[in-house]
Amino acid sequence: MIDGPYFVLVLLGVLGTGLVAGVFCGFSTFVMRGLASLPPAQGVAAMNAINRAALTPAFMLVFAGSAVLCAMIAVVTFVLWPDAGKVELLLASALYVFGSFGLTVVVNVPRNETLAKLEPGTAEAASYWPVYVREWTLWNHVRTLASAAAAVVYVLALS
Repeated sequence: MIDGPYFVLVLLGVLGTGLVAGVFCGFSTFVMRGLASLPPAQGVAAMNAINRAALTPAFMLVFAGSAVLCAMIAVVTFVLWPDAGKVELLLASALYVFGSFGLTVVVNVPRNETLAKLEPGTAEAASYWPVYVREWTLWNHVRTLASAAAAVVYVLALS
């Protein structure tokens, strides 16, 4: 059984990855659908506003802090190589660091940056908006599943 400070780290990992999974799930299940139902100019403007608002310290602490925490759990697991849950701890850490945080940096953020450069009422924005919604949402589904799976696998490591 995992115990002591290591238990606290993994418990925080469950909490962080689970919270991020919930945010991403909300976007996948209703936020993006709502935005997609708006006229393109309104959808682009709303998504750009959401993307700017997401850079708050509170969200970044949970999102990026969870990536740091998962990386720490992986490093501690390699160093201590505990008898209990080592495979689960490494798998959960990889799921979040690569499947959630990494995908955000490599896939979703570049799309957000492209969208931010477009003037909402232009033909270019109207043309890009449906592509953005489809691709961004697809990859957000993957981030949702990776974050949720990381939380579940961390829980399995604790049991």
